[in-house]
Amino acid sequence: MESTPEQRPVPRETRFDADVARYAARARGMVASEIRALFSVANRPEVVSLAGGSPNISGLPLDVVGSLLNDLVLDRGVAAMNYAVAQGYPPLREQILEVMRPVGIEANADDVVVTVGSQQALDLVTRIFCDPGDVVIAEAPSYVGALGVFAAYQCDVVHVAMDDDGLIPDHLDTAIASVIASGRRVKFLYTIPNFQNPTGVSLPQERRHAILEICRKHDVLVVEDDPYGLLGFDGEPNRALRADDPARVVYLGSFSKTFAPGFRVGWALAPHAIRDKLVLAQESATLCPPTFSQHVVSSYLERHDWRGQIKSFREMYRERRDAMLDALDDFMPASMTWTKPGGGFFVWATLPEGLDAKAMSPRAITERVAYVPGTAFYADGYGSQCLRLSYCFPPPERIREGVRRLAAVVEQELELRETFGPMHLGPGRGVESPGPGLT
Repeated sequence: MESTPEQRPVPRETRFDADVARYAARARGMVASEIRALFSVANRPEVVSLAGGSPNISGLPLDVVGSLLNDLVLDRGVAAMNYAVAQGYPPLREQILEVMRPVGIEANADDVVVTVGSQQALDLVTRIFCDPGDVVIAEAPSYVGALGVFAAYQCDVVHVAMDDDGLIPDHLDTAIASVIASGRRVKFLYTIPNFQNPTGVSLPQERRHAILEICRKHDVLVVEDDPYGLLGFDGEPNRALRADDPARVVYLGSFSKTFAPGFRVGWALAPHAIRDKLVLAQESATLCPPTFSQHVVSSYLERHDWRGQIKSFREMYRERRDAMLDALDDFMPASMTWTKPGGGFFVWATLPEGLDAKAMSPRAITERVAYVPGTAFYADGYGSQCLRLSYCFPPPERIREGVRRLAAVVEQELELRETFGPMHLGPGRGVESPGPGLT
C-alpha cells in the first residue's frame, strides 16, 4: 500500500536537525536557559540589563594581575602550560583551605578537587550519583544552571518552598518523606544557603541545624553551593553547613565571584570516597582542569591581598544593592514585593496579582530594560508572577534608571489588567507559587 505524505520519511537534507533521531535520550533535557536567550538583547548598550549575574571585576588591580601573569610565564611557564593531575594543583588546594576558613571549614587539601568553575563540580557530583529518574531536592526557586545539570542527567527535581529566611525545614522533611513513601530515593539536597541565586535570601543558623538534622534522619546527602558566601554586606560570613557535618556535605566553591570568572576555577570539598569518584569523573571529562588558570589563581592568592579585594567587592556590591532597593521603594507600586538581600547579587521580586513576568518581558525590552522571568528558576512551571533583578554589574545610576523603566512597564500592565481583567497565569500564579514571601 502506498504511504501517505504524512507517513513518508522527511529527506535528511530538508530536516531542521538532520541528526535528531541520533541523539541520546538525555539530550532532550538540554535546552537554552532563559538567561542565555536574553543575552542578545540585554547586552545592547541602550538596554539597562538587570538580568545577568556577571561579576563586576572593574575593581580588580589589573596591573597586579598583569604582573603576575608575566612572572608566571617567565618563571613557571613550562609547568603552567602543561598537563597536571586531575585533582588539581597541590599548592592551590592548600590555599583553598584558607579561603574556606572564614565560613568555619577545617579540612584537608587531599579532599579538595579543583574543577572548571563550581558549575563543573555540580555536574560531576550529579554524574556520579544520579541515574535517570533519580530525585534531587532543590529550593523553589533554584539556580538555573543547576536545573540545567539535573535535566541533562534526567533527574526528577522536587522543589521545596522557601520564605524570606530560605528553605523551610518542615517542608523539606515532608518532601523527603513523600519521595521515600513513593518508593524512590532522594540522591541529594541541593542548596545555596548564602545570598541564594535567584532570591538573595540566606538561611539563619537555627535553620541550618534543622536542615542538617532532617537530612541525617532520612540519610540524605547535602550539596552546598556557596559562590557568594564571602560577599555578605554586614558582619562575619555565615557558618557553612559543611563545617557542622563534614561526612554528609559536599561543599562547592568558586573564584568566579571573588576573583574573576574568566579563569573558570572552582572546587568541590568532599568526603574521601566521594572525592575519589570525583577525581575519576574529572579525568574522564577533562583529563585535568586547566593548569594555567590554576597557577594564575594560586599566584593571585599568594601575591595579592585577596581578603582586602573581597572587602572592596563587598562595598561595591553593597552600594549597588542599596541603589536597587531605594529605586524599588521609590518607583514600584505598593502591590509589588521583593526580597532584601544581605549580600550576593540578586533581588527576587513578585509582581502584583494577575501579572505575568514572562509575558511582560518583551514589553520591558521595548522599554530598554531586561530582567529574568521567574519561570527560569523552576523545574515545574511555577514562578510566572516573579522575576530576578541583578544589581551586580550596572553602576548605581544605571540601576536606578533600569528600575524606573521597569516600574513604568509594570504600571502599564496594571492599567491593562484594569481594562481587560487579569490574565490566566497557569502554574505559579498568586499564592500557589512556592517562592519567598508567597508561602
